Parts: sequence; structure tokens; C-alpha cells
Amino acid sequence: MLEVCVDSAASAIAAERGGAQRVELCSDLLEGGITPSNGLLQVVRSRVSIPVHVIIRPRPGDFVYSDDEFECMRRDIEIARNEGANGVVLGLLKQGGVVDVERTGELVELARPVSCTYHRAFDMSANLDQALEDVCLTGADRILTSGGEQECLQGIPALARLVEASHGRVKIMAAGKIGVQNVATIIEQTGVSEIHAGLATPVSFVQQNSRVLSLGKAADREFQRTQVLEESVRSLVREISATAQGMHRGS
Repeated sequence: MLEVCVDSAASAIAAERGGAQRVELCSDLLEGGITPSNGLLQVVRSRVSIPVHVIIRPRPGDFVYSDDEFECMRRDIEIARNEGANGVVLGLLKQGGVVDVERTGELVELARPVSCTYHRAFDMSANLDQALEDVCLTGADRILTSGGEQECLQGIPALARLVEASHGRVKIMAAGKIGVQNVATIIEQTGVSEIHAGLATPVSFVQQNSRVLSLGKAADREFQRTQVLEESVRSLVREISATAQGMHRGS
């Protein structure tokens, strides 16, 4: 299973054409992804036939949310489900890096019958092994994780341990700088059955007039934009398929 992270209809279409089996829909990927607009979800849902999972993250920053932010998440889940999303992607922590089991479980229950992924807030937890047990208590279907490291390759030992410790109670989906150059190693050494990749390619900024002003706080990257390319997805799908076939023959 390959899930591709997208922030536009063009990227979602390219992901499907390239052979991805699912997309995670976000906005503002430069900040790690926040809840997309209802309009974006509607357009993407109308343009692709593969499952669309929507991130439910009301703001950038940490994953300790106020009561008002939690209410926003509840309402965004209801909107996403009603607009045809096949799943939601969320994660809540308490102070000290502990999974917020009670409130996460409440959101998982609210989202049903759609699928629920606990995202990389998991990697920010103080203890991955305890976080695994806590996420299992929430009823979530999968955990998106790099094994607690910045990049997935560095987290291979932890990922392998998590796959074994999960005992099928929750799926472990590997993430974090995954591409054709390393996906085979990750699959072979961890045993994960799902891969999450960004595959974003920078898009040149084109300004028709000579005046360019900074309108936000991150002036150095305000006009950066990326897009998923069909061929990038297709290349990764080929590598995943070849790896799976090789492992099957080896068994």
C-alpha cells in the first residue's frame, strides 16, 4: 500500500495516475500539514477514485490542543466524513509527550465508519513503546511513523520493533523521506505493509509583474510551492512492487 501526501487537486490526480492506492490530503505542507479547506476536499474527491484521507490538524505547531481547538477537530471530522473522505488522520498528545487516549478515542469514534490514522504526533511522544499501546486503546487503525527519527532510515530498528509489538492490532505505516533509493531497505528490514511518501517536486515561482512582497511571517519560503509528479509516483510504485515480489520469491 502506497499513500502519497498531497496538497492540491493536481498532486492528487498525479498520485492516482502514478499508481498510488491512497492520498493523504493536507494544506500548508511547509508547516507539516493542516486541515484542508472544504472546497479542496470536494474538488479532490470529485477528481480521484482512490481513497482520500484528510488530515485533521487545526493549526501548525505542537499537538497539545485547547478545548476550542478540539471542538474545531470534531467539526472538521464531521465535514470530512460528510464530504466523502475515506479516512481521517489525527494525533493528540498531553503535556509530557503522552498520547491523549481519551480525546483521541473520542475523535476516532466520531469519525466512524471511516478509517483513522494516528499521525506523526506519535514520533513526538516520550516513549514509542508506550505510545503504541496507548494508540491501540484509542481504536485507531494505523500509526504513521518514522520510528521517532527525522528520517525513516534512521528509525528502522524502532519500526521493526513496533511492527512486531503491534501483533496486528494496528497497522504501522512508515514515513519520513522515503523514495526509490531507500524504500526496498525499509520494507525488507521493518516488515511494514504500508508506505507514506511525499514525492513533492519544487515548482518555479512565476510572477508576471516586477513587484514581489512578503505577506507572511516566513518570508524566505513564502512563495515556495511543490507538486507531486506522476512519474515520481510510478517509479516508487515499481520499486515497491519489485521488492514485494522479491520477498515473496524468497519466502
